[in-house]
Amino acid sequence: MECLAIGSLPYDNPKDAMKLVQNYFSEIPFWPQLAKVNKNEDMTYQFLEGMPSFFVPDDGLFQFDTENEHFFNDLEEFLNDYDKIMTQKDYKLLKKFEISDNFSSTFGFFLELIKKNKSKYAKGQIAGPFTLAGTLTDQKGKSAIYDDTLRELIIKILSLKALWQVEQIKKNGAVPIIFIDEPALTQLGTSSYLTISKEDAIEMIKEISDVIKTNGGISGLHCCGNCNWTVPISAGINILNPDAYNYAQNFSVYNKQIKQFLENNGKIAWGIVPTKDKKTLENMDLNILQTKFKKAVNYLTKKGINEKLIMNNSLVTPTCGAGALPEELALKAMKLTFELKERYNDN
Repeated sequence: MECLAIGSLPYDNPKDAMKLVQNYFSEIPFWPQLAKVNKNEDMTYQFLEGMPSFFVPDDGLFQFDTENEHFFNDLEEFLNDYDKIMTQKDYKLLKKFEISDNFSSTFGFFLELIKKNKSKYAKGQIAGPFTLAGTLTDQKGKSAIYDDTLRELIIKILSLKALWQVEQIKKNGAVPIIFIDEPALTQLGTSSYLTISKEDAIEMIKEISDVIKTNGGISGLHCCGNCNWTVPISAGINILNPDAYNYAQNFSVYNKQIKQFLENNGKIAWGIVPTKDKKTLENMDLNILQTKFKKAVNYLTKKGINEKLIMNNSLVTPTCGAGALPEELALKAMKLTFELKERYNDN
C-alpha cells in the first residue's frame, strides 16, 4: 500500500512544505499548493494562467469578459494552439500554458525531488472542470457552466494544465498521477445545477482524464463529500479518492460499479485521515484511524466485494487538503497518513 496527499498545505515557506513531502511522501511525491505564499496558489486561481480575456471585479473574483473586443480573437488563438498541441503533438506550445512560479512556488522543487529520489510515480493536480466552471462567471455574473463556449474553454485550459504536468513529470523519470479535484461534484443534481445532467459532468471529466491517460499518465478524482461515484467511474478515472472518514457508507452504495471498477484495475485512494474538523484530528491516533479504515473497507466487503481485491488496489490519503489547518495539525495529518500506510505494509 502507498499513500498520497491531496495538495494544499498551510506553510508560508516552500522549502518547509517540500521537507514534509520528502519525509512522508517520498514514494509518491506531490507538489503542495501554498495559498499563504501567494493567493494565486488557491485552487480557484491556480489554473487560470493563460486563460483568454479575464478581468478582476471589485470583489476580487476572476470573471470572463466576453464583451471585450479582444475576447473572440483571444479565443480563436487559444483554440488554434490547443488543436496543434493535441492533434499535431506540438508540445513546444505547451510552454504558453505552464504553471509559472507566480502560480506555484513548489513545482520546481517538486521536479527536483522526483529526480533526486528516482521516484517511480509522482502526483500533480488540477481543479476539476465541473467545480471551476461552476465557480467562474461572465461579466454579468452568469455561471460559466451554463455557457457552452466558456465551459468548453475551461475544459480545454485544464486539459493543457494537466498535460503540461504530465510532460514535466515524465521528463524527470516518473509516471504522472494527476488528480482532478472536484468538491462541487456533490452538488450535481441539486437546484444549483438543475440543467446540468450527469452525462454533462461525465463528459467534462472524461475529456481531461482521456488527455492524461493517452499521454502516459494516470488519472484520479478527489471529491470530499457525498458524491455520485458512478460519474468518475463512467468517465474512465483510474483512481477514486473519496472522503472515507465521513462518507464511507455513501461510497459503498455504489458497490456494484466499484466492484467492476476494481476488477478492471481501478484503485481506491481512501481519504481516511480527517482534515476538515480540527478537533477530530487533534484527538486522532493511529489505532483509532486503523479501526475507522477497517470499517470503511467492511462497508464494501459486506456487499460482496472480496477484501483482498480491495486491499490490493488501495492507497490512503487525508480526507482533503490541509491548507486551512494550523501547521502542527497539518503535520499530524500527513504523519498519520504515512504511519497508516506503514502499518499495513509491515503486516
